[in-house]
Amino acid sequence: MKTKLSWLCAVAMGMSTLPATMANAAPDNAAATPAPTVPVVSQATEPVVTAAPGQTENLVPNQPTAGNTLPADAQVVGQVMPGVPGANAPVVTENAPSRDVKLTFAQIAPPPGSMVLRGVNPKGGVEFGMRSDEVVSKAVLNLEYTPSPSLLPTQSQLKVYLNDELMDVLPVTKEQLGKKTLAQVPINPLFITDFNRIRLEFVGHYRDVCENPASNTLWMDVGRNSSLQMTYQSLALKNDLSAFPVPFFDPRDNRPLNLPMVFASSPDVTEQLAATIVASWFGSRSGWRGQNFPVMYDKIPDRNAIIFATNAKRPAFLREHPDVKAPTIEMISHPDNPYVKLLVVFGRDEKDLVQAAKAIAQGNILFRGSSVIVDEVKPLLARKPYDAPNWVRTDRAVTFGELKTYEEQLQSTGIEPSPVSLSLNLPPDLYLLRTTGIDMNMNYRYTAPSTKDSSRMDISLNNQFLQSFNLVSNQETNRLLLRLPVLQGLLDGKTDVSIPALKLGAVNQLRFDFQYMNPMPGGSVDNCITFQPVQNHVVIGDESTIDFSKYYHFLAMPDLRAFANAGFPFSRMADLSESIVVMPKAPNEGQVTTLLDTMATVGAQTGLPAINVTLTDDGAQIQNKDADIMVIGSIPNKLKDEKRIDLLVQAAQSWVNTPLRQTEFPSIMPDINDRKASAQTAVTSQGAMAAVVGFQSPYNDQRSVIALLADSPRGYELLNSAMNDSGKRAAMFGSVSVIRESGVNSLRVGDVYYVGHLPWFERLWYALSNHPILLAILAAVSVVLLAWVLWRLLRIISRRRLNPDHE
Repeated sequence: MKTKLSWLCAVAMGMSTLPATMANAAPDNAAATPAPTVPVVSQATEPVVTAAPGQTENLVPNQPTAGNTLPADAQVVGQVMPGVPGANAPVVTENAPSRDVKLTFAQIAPPPGSMVLRGVNPKGGVEFGMRSDEVVSKAVLNLEYTPSPSLLPTQSQLKVYLNDELMDVLPVTKEQLGKKTLAQVPINPLFITDFNRIRLEFVGHYRDVCENPASNTLWMDVGRNSSLQMTYQSLALKNDLSAFPVPFFDPRDNRPLNLPMVFASSPDVTEQLAATIVASWFGSRSGWRGQNFPVMYDKIPDRNAIIFATNAKRPAFLREHPDVKAPTIEMISHPDNPYVKLLVVFGRDEKDLVQAAKAIAQGNILFRGSSVIVDEVKPLLARKPYDAPNWVRTDRAVTFGELKTYEEQLQSTGIEPSPVSLSLNLPPDLYLLRTTGIDMNMNYRYTAPSTKDSSRMDISLNNQFLQSFNLVSNQETNRLLLRLPVLQGLLDGKTDVSIPALKLGAVNQLRFDFQYMNPMPGGSVDNCITFQPVQNHVVIGDESTIDFSKYYHFLAMPDLRAFANAGFPFSRMADLSESIVVMPKAPNEGQVTTLLDTMATVGAQTGLPAINVTLTDDGAQIQNKDADIMVIGSIPNKLKDEKRIDLLVQAAQSWVNTPLRQTEFPSIMPDINDRKASAQTAVTSQGAMAAVVGFQSPYNDQRSVIALLADSPRGYELLNSAMNDSGKRAAMFGSVSVIRESGVNSLRVGDVYYVGHLPWFERLWYALSNHPILLAILAAVSVVLLAWVLWRLLRIISRRRLNPDHE
């Protein structure tokens, strides 16, 4: 019996190994796996090129299939790298469309794009995302780096990680020392997720024994021309709104948002309002990425898009769609491409479109299924001035925890910890001229220096040094945090800092640099001191506060820089409830695109959609309105004769007023006399031009008019491109900005007016601040008068003391 059981067990074990043996056996016609290649070294006069093992071949983009479903003969394949097992590979169809992307370090690495890895700071990295409707089928990292000529070959190396998984090790060879080296590292796409980090870790040695990690000979320079090349393949998504706003906007995608908006024909103001609300909401989500909403009339785009349709007015490709009985939002597939999705905003009429648009902006958390019907959207609480979510609150002190954008932003670790940074986005009209400073109550913790030394924390604002504080050792103080085990060994500091107010602008970068004097091993070969350097930990407390609640709102206008960079004055009310936009009747595609792009830019700056903006195509509607006015297309007749206008563009003709003296720098405010118009020039040209003009509203002294003008469809393209380009927006200032093919030029010309409120004594000081000579004379007179009063007072006191009976 035992013999039979042993025989049966042996047969079972032999059969169990058979599938694995068959799986490992390669078919006769299979291509052999290429053997790892040896690094190839070129001549010393040329860059050293290293070919990493297993380089991938180019993929040919596949074209999408027709129809709204996948083809019946589509084969499901796992897209993997050569030689990488594909059991768990992302699943895509064989003929899925693909795109090739090259991301340079200049685009995705921290500024300036290049990085120097050193002995005490050996790590650097880049980050990239992957859309939910795509998968990476191939990825290659192209590195351009220069190792220090003092490094020891082979012992020195560069390790490449993807999401903490080791991808490759690049040893430094003798031929590479001091020379630019090019290397290709294949990246396993199985480790690529929605958010990814490639980490470069430098292991450097310059002698066999008794090294100093802080030696300036330990370095490797990684160039900004290094790049990550990837092939993305599309995934076919179901028509499901539960993932909204994906795929129309994907927060994992770092590219500018490009989302077409489609109408049956030229939209009326109610349709424009619906599109404005949707565009501004997408703008509030896209944030720093930038956004563009090209408008199409009765066309179907070849990419994800938003469609606006009513029962009576809809694009031709939706002609067969059944009528709706309420505001409806539906996701459908492109008629010719199942990988492209269309979000259709349906309504019985134009008012239903506005209702559906508000549901997208305020209630999309409830979306699910392929369509939703909007029953009701009602406001519950009115917005207040300066309450934009992206702006620092000015009604109370705010904590650093409220300002951070990711969880570990306020902490850092390392022998030399990386700087801790915090962004402050302030209203542009915050009046800080006569303040002594801005109160910041900061709590911070840090690893105590082992000895008394010059370790310190430096505080900077917009790259300008403010103040430094010593990091004291635990031998000098008992302020140790012992309540939480994770904080043992850290010192706690509480410091009040006064920030110079005049260094604050609309967007500010507050940075904390912790500088440690770390003891390092070293010495000579005969007398070597060795020990293991330990990491330093620094934390800025979330409970630290900064307070802007004591300051007035006051700004000299017109100021196109405030409009271009902060959407001001419209963004004063984040929902634009005190703004009116004047559009032309029957606007063309370029004019509607300008409307949507501008509203989306304001939404990106405030973080809130323009839910309550007012649109009109009748210039008479703005008369006597207590609102800020935006004009797109052409100046209304009610404003055309306004003497405050300093530039006008109409068809091929244009004229401009030029000032007596012009400054080239946005930060320099010229004298009032220098701003006076000294000449007016009119020209006629067929070349494209656009302009942004600001002036005071004739209906309310506290209100402004911003006009976005262009002379042709190409002019509107220039205008939209400039408004979406942060560099060109930075060139806008003053009262007039002219946009041409060559770029943006700005002028300060015409009268100055003020918006906001100051007490009379602050207003007097502000008026005198631009006249230093007069201020000096008044100061001298005041001193003389004060001295005379004191002299008279002392004489009276002296007289009474000497003659007390004298009245």
